[in-house]
Amino acid sequence: MVFDEFQAAPAPRSRPDFKMVDLWAVDLRPPTDRVEELRRLLTRDEAERAGRFKFDRHRRRFIVRRAALRILAGGYLCRDPAALRFGEGEKGKPFVTESAEGAGGFHFNLSDSRDLAVYAFTRGAELGVDVEILRPIPDAQQIAEHFFSVEEREVLRTVREERKSDAFFNCWTRKEAYIKAIGEGLSEPLDRFSVTLLPEEPARFLHLGGDRRRAASWTLHHLVPEAGSVGALALEGEGWQIAGCHRLLLDD
Repeated sequence: MVFDEFQAAPAPRSRPDFKMVDLWAVDLRPPTDRVEELRRLLTRDEAERAGRFKFDRHRRRFIVRRAALRILAGGYLCRDPAALRFGEGEKGKPFVTESAEGAGGFHFNLSDSRDLAVYAFTRGAELGVDVEILRPIPDAQQIAEHFFSVEEREVLRTVREERKSDAFFNCWTRKEAYIKAIGEGLSEPLDRFSVTLLPEEPARFLHLGGDRRRAASWTLHHLVPEAGSVGALALEGEGWQIAGCHRLLLDD
């Protein structure tokens, strides 16, 4: 399923229902004065991390990306965004610490590419989301030969050159979403599982470590958060639905 119209919406006020996922797209380029306001939501450690970026655009992206996470998570948990505390798993997957009332069972993931960030929120299951701004990849096949599965490499070879980058990013974001969902980071080889990648095919897992039955027990969604981008959402279990696709406006 393709979600290509993310509608402007205020920050959430309650958590998604079970088996439902909320998606949010955020433009990381609000006005400069708004960036300064958002910076005040960050902790001292986060502000120091932002200050270590050499280039203004990278500093701004970090501030806005982190502040947006605080605004959204704070809305779902009915907490002051500035008061939330985040932790990271062994492989870097973020979570809200249990000191936040109502955080148990609350799961989220985020991804960004250039000036676009995408967030996914649910309860009851780990999830992974990934997004990429579409762009030409002249060496797409060479990259695939190193990281994609045998099946994926063979399919990509059949794609016309003008569509190869789109197919490549379909595959890449779906694989990244799965890796993030299981929380294994770079320790899980990308070539041990397969996904569909042709633009006309529905997004789905073909096998996980050679196991096609286990692959069928996962949910995979194709996302188009904005024109010129592509993304993927992965969750373990069947029947997961998108409750809403929203756009958080930060320039007000």
